[in-house]
Amino acid sequence: MSIGAVIRRVRAHSGQFLLLAALTLVIALLVGGVPRVVNRLADQGLREHLAAEPGARRDLTYATRPGVGAPPVSSEAAELDALQQRMPADVRAAVAQRWYAAQTPEDRVTGPDLARGNYLVHLGLRAMPGVEAAGTVVEGRWPDEAAAADAPVQVALAADIAGRFGLRVGSRLLLAPPDEEHPPTPLTVVGLFRPVDPADGSWDTLPSVLEVAEPEGDGQPFILVGLVSVAALDRQAVEDRPVSFTWRYRLGADGIDVRRIDQLVDGVQGLARASTGTDKELTQGVDVPLREFGRAVTSARTLLAVIGAGVLATLAGLVVLAAALTVRRRRTEFVLIRARGGGVTTGVRRSLAESLLVVPPAAGLGWLLGGLLPGAPGGTGPLAVGATALVTLALPVATLVVPSGVVGRRDLGRLRPSARRATTEAALVLLAGLAVVLLRRRGLTPGAVDPLLVSVPALVAVAASVLALRLYPWPVRLAGRLAARTRGSVAFLGTARAGRAAAATPLVVVVLAVATAAFCAVIATGIEATRDDVATRAVPADALIRGDRLAPDTGPALERLPGVRAATGLADESAQRLATDADGTDARLRDTSVLLVDGPGLARTARAAGRDVPVPGPLRDARPGAGPLPAVVSPAVAADLADAGLRSAFITVQGQRYEFTPVDTVVDFPLARPNTTRYVVLPWQALPRRDSPPVPTGFLVAGDRLDAGALRQAGDEGQHRYQTGGAVTGRERPRGVAVETWSQTRLRLGGGGANGLLAFGFTAGAVAGGVLALLAIAFTVLAGARARGEVLSRLRTLGLSRRQWRGLQLVELAPLVGVSVLTGALVGVLLPVLLTPLLGLAAFTSGTPVRVGFAPGLVAATVGLGAVALGFAMAVEALNNRRMRLGEVLRLGEES
Repeated sequence: MSIGAVIRRVRAHSGQFLLLAALTLVIALLVGGVPRVVNRLADQGLREHLAAEPGARRDLTYATRPGVGAPPVSSEAAELDALQQRMPADVRAAVAQRWYAAQTPEDRVTGPDLARGNYLVHLGLRAMPGVEAAGTVVEGRWPDEAAAADAPVQVALAADIAGRFGLRVGSRLLLAPPDEEHPPTPLTVVGLFRPVDPADGSWDTLPSVLEVAEPEGDGQPFILVGLVSVAALDRQAVEDRPVSFTWRYRLGADGIDVRRIDQLVDGVQGLARASTGTDKELTQGVDVPLREFGRAVTSARTLLAVIGAGVLATLAGLVVLAAALTVRRRRTEFVLIRARGGGVTTGVRRSLAESLLVVPPAAGLGWLLGGLLPGAPGGTGPLAVGATALVTLALPVATLVVPSGVVGRRDLGRLRPSARRATTEAALVLLAGLAVVLLRRRGLTPGAVDPLLVSVPALVAVAASVLALRLYPWPVRLAGRLAARTRGSVAFLGTARAGRAAAATPLVVVVLAVATAAFCAVIATGIEATRDDVATRAVPADALIRGDRLAPDTGPALERLPGVRAATGLADESAQRLATDADGTDARLRDTSVLLVDGPGLARTARAAGRDVPVPGPLRDARPGAGPLPAVVSPAVAADLADAGLRSAFITVQGQRYEFTPVDTVVDFPLARPNTTRYVVLPWQALPRRDSPPVPTGFLVAGDRLDAGALRQAGDEGQHRYQTGGAVTGRERPRGVAVETWSQTRLRLGGGGANGLLAFGFTAGAVAGGVLALLAIAFTVLAGARARGEVLSRLRTLGLSRRQWRGLQLVELAPLVGVSVLTGALVGVLLPVLLTPLLGLAAFTSGTPVRVGFAPGLVAATVGLGAVALGFAMAVEALNNRRMRLGEVLRLGEES
């Protein structure tokens, strides 16, 4: 068999081989390119996730306690390298920046400039080698390393801090001695600086050099930190002033391999355990965000594996259909080979030679194109080689399996499946059911993509399609009997041919494709709906203002702001003890959060914001009266009260004790503190009159285009009025209120982290499923095109009009296309119900289980896809008939 003959045969059947090559190229492209895209998105998500964390949660900080007689500051700088070398390889590679600093504890500092402002200030001295590159001197200079030992210690201060306290270059200060045996230390301000970048990590050592620690109360000092030279700090250590050292290592996403996050976290936690009880203890918080991201990436990769398995299974089905179609189109050639004395394997060898000429080059081109995509390789080379080998063998196997002899018309009678085929289909359905049961019972295999999880969706889709395609001819035949009693032949002939379902088997591939697209749509809709619910539980209106205590007239002040439609107050206190009587006898139950809400106000504000917040009737309808307050409690509190035999209990709100009785239990009440399972919600409008009624600690606001700055200002003013408006005024400066909007909360839930992976998977799966479904329908149409062409040619000869011809095509194809699209959509809805508890999707919804349910939009999408698919099938049929010329089909009498 010469290569020239093989090339001539490939050219003669170029259309079929071009289709097979295109499918091979797509498979190789997906196998080689998608893992790269996934790795790139994972790396990008890790960078966004770490960038959103404060510096303290990204740092590994070794620190010593302040000690007298500390080693020289310059010698301890060498520990920066030594500590990093002792880290595990994954941790060491992740270090992006590192800093070293030495510092004295804060002691009182005095001076003429401070005395003029009557400031009480404590100052700490810090040496930061390399600080000159991170700051710019705006006045004076940096402290001199070669300053005389008996000269005052030279200090550089942040310009903003110095201006606030009236300090300037040349200011003389006196630092209190470490003990009574040493004199005070004279200081002089030699420079004022500003940071080149305030967000630079070198300024994150606490307490901050750039900020003033405000007094916590009356008589408490301001805390400042000044920069000194290494030599000056060494002299302070010699004078018995305690010195502490810190070595900080900031982890960066560029050095982290997303696939080894678990090993990185284990290494960090191992370092923390090893440092416990040593002179250099490690403080870190990076394990928490890394572990969160790792769980999210694992969940996303599992979901991508399920979607990818559905897409690849669909492509594999298309390859089988393409190979079978090619063999049927060349049936005459293979019959002639056998008639001339060729053996059974002659045609197989021919097909193998042709496949070797087409498939491997197409696979190589697809692999090269996949390698051009950005991202780290996914190590899928062996999978690509295996897929190429299977596609190469598809055509020879089809040549061996597909009948090549003269076959009579298969649409004259009702085909009954053979015993072998019926047994195979029953075994397939049973296998799919067993796989689902086994997966639900044993869960997932940790640490890797579970092969059973990946195979279950394809098995369920194939099993469902087999059942549907075995059941659907019965209603079609019933419709055919009814059509036989009516006038006209189009409906009768169309339903009769559709009921025989000669080309029904290829539609299994359509079911796979549609199920993949529907699965992506349902899961995406469920995640979005769950995120909406989470955001609504956190902010059941358009904005939430939280503070310490706000004046009651803050609510009317908020309602006067532009765009505000409604506002209602709330009071929230944590860690309250339950009591058994009004005297405060402890009920010996765990601490409980208490939330005061105005039931009608909450319902009104949520309704004005367009939020679906069900307010329990006891909270909404409660009125002042004798007896305990009706309360909504969490299940944990209800269980504790029942176990203690308490029908009612007392809880303290802002110093006042109120009796309540549980009348309703709610698992996740809006506004409840996050990560708490113990809370009591009381109706504010039903509280008994007291001399000191509770005041709001927050407000819910509903409105359009709310200005967060205006809301914050109104909240701060409310706090100020409360502190200064009573008979006894507070002297501590209150912290500013926090304003959180619903849109910000929702955006935070859906942005950053591994959400890019999730969005890519849903988009790619839905698009690929839709496109492959249309391609599979085209194969289905082409598989029976010759037989339909013969029938239509005979009917046209007998006087069938063009309009009736099109109607006949529509009636014949509509049941097949409709049942495949509907079955795929039903499987796509069923799979999320079965698999959602196993996919770990709660990592994308703040730990809340994803709620998957019926979406009305899915019905419209299914109907739309069915209409598009039917229109596409009609178009393919018309083009194929025009190309084949129906007269020649009738003359040749061949069947595809």
